[in-house]
Amino acid sequence: MIGILDTHTFIWWDSEPARLSPTVLAFLLNPSNPILLSVGSVWEMLIKQQLGKLTLRLPLKQILDQQQANGIELLPVNCRHVLEVENLPPVHKDPFDRLLAAQARVEGAVLVSADAVFAHYPVRVFW
Repeated sequence: MIGILDTHTFIWWDSEPARLSPTVLAFLLNPSNPILLSVGSVWEMLIKQQLGKLTLRLPLKQILDQQQANGIELLPVNCRHVLEVENLPPVHKDPFDRLLAAQARVEGAVLVSADAVFAHYPVRVFW
């Protein structure tokens, strides 16, 4: 099963894996599950760092390099992903969450997230 990590899931997987559910931890450790991180999440983390709302254990580039070496793949944002946002209900205005939901739909993936807001979107959520 393909999984797209919500931004908080990626951060927790990197620095606080105890915050992940046992089910998610098993999913992430299973090498048969492709794990994707949206470039949109990278952008979100960078913005939050610049605003002083996020502190990471290492520079973001270094964390990305380490996690890619561990098998996480970066998922680019393409036009199909952006256009799919139009098919989502206006649940809330967070553009990064909306993009992740759209990417999960287009890619036929589950969204690995503890965020309850995704229950209101037509997307499969795994936690």
